Amino acid sequence: MSKIQFLNFEPMHLAIRTEMQEAFQQVYDSNWFIMGQCVETFEEAYARFNEVTNCIGVSNGLDALHLALKGLRIGAGDEVIVPSNTYIATLLAVSYVGATPVLVEPDFATYNINPKNIELAITSKTKAIMPVHLYGQACDMDEIMAIAKKHKLYIIEDNAQAHGATFKGKLTGSFGDANGTSFYPGKNLGALGDGGAITTNDEGIAKKIRMLRNYGSEKKYHHELIGYNMRLDEMQAAFLTVKLKYLHQWTQQRKQIANWYVKALDNIPELILPITHPDATHVYHLFVVRTQHRNALQNHLTENGISTMIHYPIPPHLQNAYASLGFTKGDFPIAEELANTCLSLPIWPGMTEENISIIVNCISDFFKNGNHNS
Repeated sequence: MSKIQFLNFEPMHLAIRTEMQEAFQQVYDSNWFIMGQCVETFEEAYARFNEVTNCIGVSNGLDALHLALKGLRIGAGDEVIVPSNTYIATLLAVSYVGATPVLVEPDFATYNINPKNIELAITSKTKAIMPVHLYGQACDMDEIMAIAKKHKLYIIEDNAQAHGATFKGKLTGSFGDANGTSFYPGKNLGALGDGGAITTNDEGIAKKIRMLRNYGSEKKYHHELIGYNMRLDEMQAAFLTVKLKYLHQWTQQRKQIANWYVKALDNIPELILPITHPDATHVYHLFVVRTQHRNALQNHLTENGISTMIHYPIPPHLQNAYASLGFTKGDFPIAEELANTCLSLPIWPGMTEENISIIVNCISDFFKNGNHNS
């Protein structure tokens, strides 16, 4: 029986092994491991890639969102609009600064926050909107930016899953006032450990966040702000600089894999395939299908050596961590429906058409043989 992992780094990492080892050697031999030339080099490279003036490397994606909020002076008594279907880190960042996350339902087709629902959630306490480019697809940023402008709100993009995605040709991570991204190993651009960054075109915000990530200091032992230790380290920056050169190539592979999936699965009526907004691009951090028979399909694939995941099985409003918000089952029906029906299929650079055929045949057999009716 063939075994297909949900995520396999080996094809990517084997191809760049020598360059990654050279990057390690460079940092090792420099004997400089925190806030050095490698971080500066990566920040400059990622800023160019993301078409922004500033990139500030930090410890992880959650810290990136936290510092973005902090840099915009969002805090106690404020409200931040977030999607009702997202990874909990989006909400945690809001909680870290003492603000309240206000949940808004997504568009059922794209799974991204629905701009039509945002305006209904705005109150006198609202200070920002935090759109999440979920699974790798850009949100409808034209409408979101128009709402923010009308109500004088900040935009903080959660760009952890969408490196290189665009809306009307403009890159995610370049719309907002300050935007957070993640370089967790499984991301499209992943470090060999934790890492993250804030992107912004505002020099004042960038200066403040650079201090906040480093104990509130611009000059050693001189502290202007009550800051944090949230720095991207030299080793991860060196690895990311190597990987950034290959991101476009890997993204093209992800798009090809997604295309193989769509062509092969399009004739299964019980399966809902990803839909991309006509003005958006999708970089397929995840390839997510939906079916009312999700659990049975996942079990069938597991039994046949194919690993899958659910992103995400419990929506934020039903997590114990946010019981204090007072929500119950049924309060966000779209997020709940997505949580009950979504299944993420394997997708990673290096997958072959043969891999996809094995997965697709297994899915087809499941529905043809009536397993979903048992």
